[in-house]
Amino acid sequence: MPRSPAELLSEALHLPIEARAALADSLLDSLDAEVDADAEEAWRDEICRRLQEIDSGAVKLVPWQDAQRRLRARLQQ
Repeated sequence: MPRSPAELLSEALHLPIEARAALADSLLDSLDAEVDADAEEAWRDEICRRLQEIDSGAVKLVPWQDAQRRLRARLQQ
């Protein structure tokens, strides 16, 4: 009899971290069966746009420690 997703998850969470990471990577790869043909170009365009915003000073960068603190504060609300 096949195990339920909850049982599989419970079992997977008891694996060593390296095994969990490999399993997560394999599961994510399995979701990419049908990739949008324009996805790579769209991501490249988005990266270029964001870099231009940074280089022009249109956006303000935030140090990781500040961003992390703000994210934790939002999660605690």
